[in-house]
Parts: sequence; C-alpha cells; structure tokens
Amino acid sequence: MKIAAAALVAATALVVAGCGSSDTGSGNAVNWWTWDDKQAVAYGECEKAFEAANPGTDVKITRYNVDDYFTKLTAGFVAGTAPDAFQNSVQFLQAYASQHQLMPLDDLIAKSSVDMKKFSVGVDTWKFTDGKQYGLPLDWAASGLYYNADMLAKAGVAEADVQKLTWNPDDGGTFDKVVARLTIDKNGRHGDEAGFDKTQIATYGIGAMAGRSFIGETSWAPFVNTLGWRLGDKDQWPTKFNYTDPRFTKTMKWVLSLTERGFSPKLGTFTTGNQSTISDVDLIGSGKVAMTMGGSWSAPSFGKIPGVKVGIAPTVLGPDGKRSVLSNSNGNNIWAGTKNPDLTWKWVSYMGSEECQTKAGATGTFFPSIPASMDNTVTAMKTQGVDLTVFNQYVKDGVLYPSSAYANGSAVQSAEQPLFEAYFAGQRSDDVFAEMERVSQEILAKN
Repeated sequence: MKIAAAALVAATALVVAGCGSSDTGSGNAVNWWTWDDKQAVAYGECEKAFEAANPGTDVKITRYNVDDYFTKLTAGFVAGTAPDAFQNSVQFLQAYASQHQLMPLDDLIAKSSVDMKKFSVGVDTWKFTDGKQYGLPLDWAASGLYYNADMLAKAGVAEADVQKLTWNPDDGGTFDKVVARLTIDKNGRHGDEAGFDKTQIATYGIGAMAGRSFIGETSWAPFVNTLGWRLGDKDQWPTKFNYTDPRFTKTMKWVLSLTERGFSPKLGTFTTGNQSTISDVDLIGSGKVAMTMGGSWSAPSFGKIPGVKVGIAPTVLGPDGKRSVLSNSNGNNIWAGTKNPDLTWKWVSYMGSEECQTKAGATGTFFPSIPASMDNTVTAMKTQGVDLTVFNQYVKDGVLYPSSAYANGSAVQSAEQPLFEAYFAGQRSDDVFAEMERVSQEILAKN
C-alpha cells in the first residue's frame, strides 16, 4: 500500500494483538509493527496460528498511524526500543540499512532454505547497495482503472471495450476516445460532440491524472511505462530520474492536455475548505467522474459503494500491444538490535509463508506476495462482490515490474512534488523537467 511521508509528531499506538509495548521482545516475545490497520488485523490470524504452533510464544502486533510510524521507528532505533521486526516502505531502506539498523537476512534465508522465487514481486527491491537482502516481500500493490458501469452504459461505451483500452502519446488511442465520450458538460453534451463546453463540466471522463505524484503509480506511470520508460537510469538505486527523456515529456504533455480539454479535473478542483482532497471513491460514487485510476488497495472500497456498480479494468495496452504496470511492494524487516533474533526470524519467515499469506490474504485488504495465496484472496473476495481478477492477471501475464529503491526518499519527494505540481498548474513550462532531473541527481548522490 502507498504511504505518506512521516510527520514529526507523536501519537498513541493502537495495540491490535497482545498486551503491546514499544520495547523489543525478549525471551519468548516478539514485537511486530505496522502502519496498516487492516494488515494488523489480517496478520492477527497468523499470530494465532504461530502461537499455537509455538507454545509459550507471545507475538505482539502494534499499529501506529502512518504519519507517526517512521518517526517512532527512528526514535526506537536511537533509544534501543525499536520493535524486533516491522513493515517498511522501500523509500526508507537506504537510510535504515546505511545506519546498520536492519539485520541482513541472507544467512537466515540460506539456513532455513527459504525459496525466494516463490514471491511474485518485490525480492530485488529489498536488496541494498551492498548486495545483501534486508527484507522479505510482505505485500504488493498496483493500479487499475475503476469505472461507473451505469455511466458507461448511458454513454454507449461497452465494458468489454474498457477492458482492452489502447494508448499512445500521439492521439491517446482508444483510451482518449472513451474518456472524451464519458465526459459530460452541464448542458449534457459529451466531450466528443459539437458544442461541448470544457469550462462547465458535470462529469469528468477520467479522474485526476495530473500532479498526483512524481512517481505516477496511480496515474500516468502505466501509460508512459508502455513506451519502455523507467523512472531511474538504473532499475535499483539510480543516480538520476529520467525526466528529460522525450518519452516522458511527450506523455506529460498528453496528460496536461486531458485537463486542458476538460476531460480530467485540474489540480485543486475537488478539495474541501480545509484543502483536503475528496477521495476517488466519493467522486465515483457521486458521479463527478466516470472512471479513475486507482490503487489496488482501494478495490474493496470501490466495490462497496452503495447503489453504484463499479467495474475494474486493467491499465492500458501500449503501442506494442502490451501493458507495463508499476508495482509497489512493502517489506518485512528485522531490527539489527533485536534481543531475540532466532524467534523473530521464525515469525518473519512464517509471515512470508504460503500458509500465513493465505490466512491473512483472505481478508482482501492487501495482496499477498505469493501467487497461490493471491489466488485464494481473489476467490475469497468474489464472495463479497469484489472481483480482483484484473490484478491477479497482471501476475500471471508477467506485466508487473517492481518500484525502484532509491536514496533519500523523503528529500526527493519534498523537492520534486512542488515542481511537478507547478507544471500541471500552468505555473511552469517544459523547462521544469530539466530542473527536476538535475534536482534528482543532486539528492540521490547525497550520503
């Protein structure tokens, strides 16, 4: 699941299982932290099974709000009270590994004969620049196209056609045509009809595509990636981001054209008085947008909008007829200062087993990293009316590629995001991309 940058404030922990303490485990106790309330509950099923198989063992699962999570981890490292193991986002791998706060897992993996090939995505993401493996994949996520089925029907767009949308940066392919058709102005004219008023929109054909993030996981990345573009000059630990690549700049111009033509909302269109953004789920539910790019983690929420039938389509087919989908994968790390490394590894490796992933994944609140467990998640969620087949097909078709691990993640985000937003707000021209690339090179090179 995607995370926000950590805020430098403290909060009260929600102890999901066990009596809970921020102190590291000792004896027969293991502390594991997460920022995801849903995964805290889901992995509680594994906790029960693990404790039953290991009498006398006490696994304590603690969840902190994401805004406080990484600040608390850092404070725990300094004070010597960090959890034995914890969920981590790859943007913090460089900082923690270089500070020797993470335990390398290579010897433990070899000793336990853990087959790393069983994971569908994310293994290489958790290798540091020293070549060592510091995490086991805990989950994975990708983007999909969510659409209001009734709106498609009223516009004369077949759901089958949305399942195989094509795209190219020259004319936008069938994706562009469908988005135009689904856009309706306040006079009832569609975006592909004469007299359409792009300044008075009742329903946007596609939700926000501009300025969401400098990585574009749930907006433009599945488009530009079909051209062979990748964020970094290297798959892992890049020295710069490829923002001046002609494939990228051409795609960004097309994304900007969606807002200029009235097909997609401009930055700030759907914000409340306190500047918080109205969720994509609410926008689909209210009919403000007909389709939207969204994360796989939102599928249960989209599937349970009262009175609205929401379908899920895969990302677009590129000029070569293939998809290319960025996948984020969180990892499970062990703190180098744990007082109980053997039992902690036993718990972490169990969390990475098919048995545990199947138990936890049955909730449908995250995607297991093991294909067989993911199959079970899809089956379980179908009984609740949520069809995750699209996402599972990515794995089977081999179109996922892992997000890049890179240095100084928070600093990169803080520097790049305002520049990116300035471009889509019309405050900067194409020259911003050269600045963004230069800034990335400077920050990535810092120790």
